[in-house]
Amino acid sequence: MEKLWYVVTTYVGHEMKVKEKLEARTESMEMQDNIFRVVIPETVEVEVKDGVKKEKRKKMFPGYVFIEMVMSDEAWYAVRNTPGVTGFIGSSGKGAKPTPLSPQEVDRLLVNVGMSRVDIESELKPSDKVNIIDGPFKGMVGTIDTIDVENNKLNVLIDLFGQETPVEVELFQVSKM
Repeated sequence: MEKLWYVVTTYVGHEMKVKEKLEARTESMEMQDNIFRVVIPETVEVEVKDGVKKEKRKKMFPGYVFIEMVMSDEAWYAVRNTPGVTGFIGSSGKGAKPTPLSPQEVDRLLVNVGMSRVDIESELKPSDKVNIIDGPFKGMVGTIDTIDVENNKLNVLIDLFGQETPVEVELFQVSKM
């Protein structure tokens, strides 16, 4: 079973409480191998009021919390029965498991909040093989040459016309083999 991203609905304004409760339940129920990250996507808006700049956090999707998890029966039950969670997006109800977000949806979402679907520091290293899943080199396989953690970019060596050619790709454009 692989870890994927799912969306749960909550009462608007209760997203942070749900996040805290989910993280606490993950610890207390020893679900660290099934529930990994809980994210509430936010943007920072700068407001100027009376000549003073103020940064204001604004939820990108009020009423929604994003969870990276392995969809086991136990994890589904733990999340679904967390106080404040009203359901999963992509589930028909009646105990049906939800549909995960596609990698492209997750990448677009996480890039906006300065995160990445793949944890560069623990999951990728130079010499790892990757599939390029987006962009002009889609469908090609390459080897990671260098990793730019700060900018979420990789230099990947691909075989182009019989020569090893370095190309720069965004992290969301690759999947690990």
